[in-house]
Amino acid sequence: MKYMLLIHGASEKCTVDDWMDYGKALTDAGVWVASAPLADQSLTTSVQVTDGGETVVTDGPFAEAREVLGGYYLIDVPDLDAATDWAARCPGARFGGRMVVRPLVDFP
Repeated sequence: MKYMLLIHGASEKCTVDDWMDYGKALTDAGVWVASAPLADQSLTTSVQVTDGGETVVTDGPFAEAREVLGGYYLIDVPDLDAATDWAARCPGARFGGRMVVRPLVDFP
């Protein structure tokens, strides 16, 4: 089953080597599907369509809190226990960061 591991509020204490080692571990285990860091939140654009059908494009959102979505890993593992185990190993779960684990819906 595929799970999205969302990285929230990753600490600057995590080194590039921490992230590279984690990516290698995912790849070596054969569970890595995709991953990417997100650009700085100052480059974020929000799109909303009003009830009247008008498209409204604005800068932001700009999170007031530390928990900014910083990136993701998409993994393919047997179950939620395996997904949470991989999330716990991620550098993004350390030093006050948090990982959110979401299963993907597999449409027939």
